[in-house]
Amino acid sequence: MDIGFIIVIFLIGFIGSYISGMLGIGGSIIKYPMLLYIPPLFGLAAFSAHEVSGISAVQVFFATIGGVWAYRKDGYLNKTLIVYMGGAILIGSFVGGYGSKLMSEGGINLVYGVLALIAAVMMFIPKKGIDDIPLDKVKFNKWLAASLALIVGVGAGIVGAAGAFLLVPIMLVVLKIPTRMTIASSLAITFISSIGATVGKITTGQVDYLPALVMVAASLIASPLGAMAGKKLNTKILQYILAFLILGTAIKIWMDIL
Repeated sequence: MDIGFIIVIFLIGFIGSYISGMLGIGGSIIKYPMLLYIPPLFGLAAFSAHEVSGISAVQVFFATIGGVWAYRKDGYLNKTLIVYMGGAILIGSFVGGYGSKLMSEGGINLVYGVLALIAAVMMFIPKKGIDDIPLDKVKFNKWLAASLALIVGVGAGIVGAAGAFLLVPIMLVVLKIPTRMTIASSLAITFISSIGATVGKITTGQVDYLPALVMVAASLIASPLGAMAGKKLNTKILQYILAFLILGTAIKIWMDIL
């Protein structure tokens, strides 16, 4: 890797991880297409879909640690939600991460496109009144949460994501979790999910370690900064940013698939 390549990879990691910390996602929804499309624009070597998913899996692991650490004292982490959804998504992400070795590049991109499209649709469903619920009065269906997390985990493991771009709309729309609790708790669940995806990718030789290390360095700096910014933003603004981010990514992926 030359210095130009390192700078481009670092900036991709920094931007993605800042948004990750701010919106409660692992950042793969942003970094997957950025890693796939940006290096070739600068005349640099292109990554394959397998390499991108492997780098993303490792990077998400470290990005979410920084985000959770920034939220640890604010009372937004719902431990019950994290245990049920985290346990289920860990199993699913390992299965998806390990099984992705058997899939074609087109297949991985197709799974990513479907997940992004579902997430985009869900983010535009009205979410009235959820932020009026006191944090100590939040209730949800534990087994529904675990079942949905298991399904998300399999798909997320395939693309090297941790699934937060789907978990966030599920928590907001289906489980009715307040926005700031969703953001903080989804980072913790995403961290657990990334363990399964990372192990699956590493054991099947899908990780390019040097770019992954550059992305990790960027993540550890940017993710806590993003989390601090997210605490100050209006919850509606956070929801709209995430919705348009997911929609834009879904459109780009489907344009390439079709």
